[in-house]
Amino acid sequence: MQKKIEPKNPEFRAEARFQRTSPQKAKLVLDLIKGLPVEAAIHTVAFTNKRIAPVVEKVLRSAVANAVNLSDERGLDIDVDKLYVKTAVANEGPRMKRIRPAPMGRAFRYQRRIAHIIITVAEKKAAVVEAEVSTPAVEAATKPAKKTAAKKAPAKKAAAKKAPAKKAAAK
Repeated sequence: MQKKIEPKNPEFRAEARFQRTSPQKAKLVLDLIKGLPVEAAIHTVAFTNKRIAPVVEKVLRSAVANAVNLSDERGLDIDVDKLYVKTAVANEGPRMKRIRPAPMGRAFRYQRRIAHIIITVAEKKAAVVEAEVSTPAVEAATKPAKKTAAKKAPAKKAAAKKAPAKKAAAK
């Protein structure tokens, strides 16, 4: 019997498939939450005025619930407050082909797009953050010195050529 090797930083995902919106529109909302902590991402999506935003919020909450559930099953120590949105993707699903009436008895075909929304959350590891007290003197010393070279005067443009005057009409 082989022992399962658990990843050091497990990821938890949730997906909503066959959503009736184009992936391009869903990506507008998903780009807002990529890399954010889960709590901030939920607040951001809650106040976003897009039709797909409630679906994205539901998928995000589902991913957090998956993290809690799977961590209990596997015996992992997951802190929900340290979860962040690792990836948020909207892939294209199958397209629905539709027909729209057109002039003179003809028909135009168009396609209704469908999106698969996938959100992955992971726990952010505590990185050693060095809090440096910065003073204006230290900042000034670390910045490169500005060049104080003499500025050149801008070159003058040549005068535009005038069009020749029209000749008077012969009488």
